[in-house]
Amino acid sequence: MADTRRRLRSSTVVLGGMGVVAAALTSCGSDPDRRCVDRDSYDTLYGYEVVADKNCTSGSSGPTSAGQGRKSTGRKTDAAWYYDADVSDGHADYGTFSRSEAVDRGGFGCSGSGSGGG
Repeated sequence: MADTRRRLRSSTVVLGGMGVVAAALTSCGSDPDRRCVDRDSYDTLYGYEVVADKNCTSGSSGPTSAGQGRKSTGRKTDAAWYYDADVSDGHADYGTFSRSEAVDRGGFGCSGSGSGGG
């Protein structure tokens, strides 16, 4: 009986330890969570409106033609990648437009002095 209990505890510790290692590895990834948002759509209650990823180009945040929802009227969208934001009901808030700042925020086991890349 004591052997069974001891074995169970040790396997629980091993499985729990693996979870911690997995969390540390995934939270230190070089690509932070990002959403494409319209910079001109900020609302103090909801944040920025999330738009289709095709509106954000990989290297720039210049205006592009809108292609979604109410913005499909031909109006230009000032779309940009918004990193590490809280996303709810098609809006993103409390994030940053700086990829390097989002990477530096890191997570468990990450150093705050990461290069951030570009």
